[in-house]
Amino acid sequence: MRAVDIIIKKRDRLELSREEIEFFVQGFTRGDIPDYQAAAWAMAVLLNGMTPRETTDLTLAMAHSGAMLDLSDVVERAVDKHSSGGVGDKTTLVVLPVAAACGLPVGKMSGRGLGFSGGTLDKMESIPGYRCDLTTEEFKRQLKEVGLVLTGQSLDLAPADGKLYALRDVTGTVQSIPLIASSIMSKKIAAGAQAIVLDVKVGLGAFMQTLDEARTLATLMVDIGRLAGRETVALLSDMNQPLGRAVGNALEVREAIETLRGGGPADFGEHCLHVAAHLLVLGRRAADLESARRAAEAALASGAAFEKFRALVGAQGGDVSYVDEPEKLPRARLVEVVEAERSGYIFQVHARLFGEAAALLGGGRAKKGDPIDHAVGLMVHVKVGDYVERGRPLYAIHANDAARLEEARRHLQEAIGQSEAPVAPLPLFYE
Repeated sequence: MRAVDIIIKKRDRLELSREEIEFFVQGFTRGDIPDYQAAAWAMAVLLNGMTPRETTDLTLAMAHSGAMLDLSDVVERAVDKHSSGGVGDKTTLVVLPVAAACGLPVGKMSGRGLGFSGGTLDKMESIPGYRCDLTTEEFKRQLKEVGLVLTGQSLDLAPADGKLYALRDVTGTVQSIPLIASSIMSKKIAAGAQAIVLDVKVGLGAFMQTLDEARTLATLMVDIGRLAGRETVALLSDMNQPLGRAVGNALEVREAIETLRGGGPADFGEHCLHVAAHLLVLGRRAADLESARRAAEAALASGAAFEKFRALVGAQGGDVSYVDEPEKLPRARLVEVVEAERSGYIFQVHARLFGEAAALLGGGRAKKGDPIDHAVGLMVHVKVGDYVERGRPLYAIHANDAARLEEARRHLQEAIGQSEAPVAPLPLFYE
């Protein structure tokens, strides 16, 4: 078998066999197939697509390119949740403790933020001492004893994906739906997941800008899950406006804690309950979504979910006093409130612009390894469909540097759109 023949076959819109895909992935991972051939192959995939069977074979080949985590000796059924990334999306910080409080153990490996999309690990590191580098043994022990783990990727999981992603980033092939789907699903399968809830974001602050694109990606990932023997559900959720109010690491942790205590923004709480209900059904802790929803609501109302979050933070070395007293979390030195210059209905709260502004303030990264400021970010006080009077606060900028504050203010000049006519609120979920 030769790499060039596999490239030509995909160039000519022909279907690759499992053996050809495995040969290519293994050769690329070992370094036998050079970057320029892998780049040519990725471009052929971008232009000509892949069938669900091809994409599943690619997913499994990438999953098996490194270590495979087996959790069967720790939990009956390993479940995972994945969000395709968004602005103000601190859902994991609430959904996982809710599920664990309902008796469903959840061990999750999360990532860091890049660009305008926030990273779960960066948020948790707002809490002093919190460790994101658990070993496999620590991961398994904590999952068994606490029923909840939230850490970074310690194993060499799906190294083929990491290598291919870096190449896609510089060759204009990031947007290939089969490559996106196999990238996400290979990591989930390598991490031992038997059941997966996918929260696929749609809109201005998401990678998938249209419902059709998001539906295509979601359907393909569900197909991969089914063909790979994993039970998978995908939810299409709105990301035209930030989720909740807080955008920025410590601000989002504070909002998650508020929600775990029974408060928090209504849209964020509703989103978390819906995702948690699906997770409980897939994890076989509830017979249907209705009973799962009731269990999730009870876990929040009783304080059991909050206690699980405390246990998580304590188990991973974090200072639990910051959970009990979230006002101790990092705070920005400068806070500027931007008010409505006229009365009217809100027709736009541009999620991507708010995400980019948080990054400009120092709360995000331009490239991997950049330091971040946990204290900075934004509090967004309006939603699409709201009527606001002139002088009402629209959002607040939390900054530690006057020049960066000014830059963020300029960046957000067109972020909020107002209309004289009433505007319908945006749905939380599309399907």
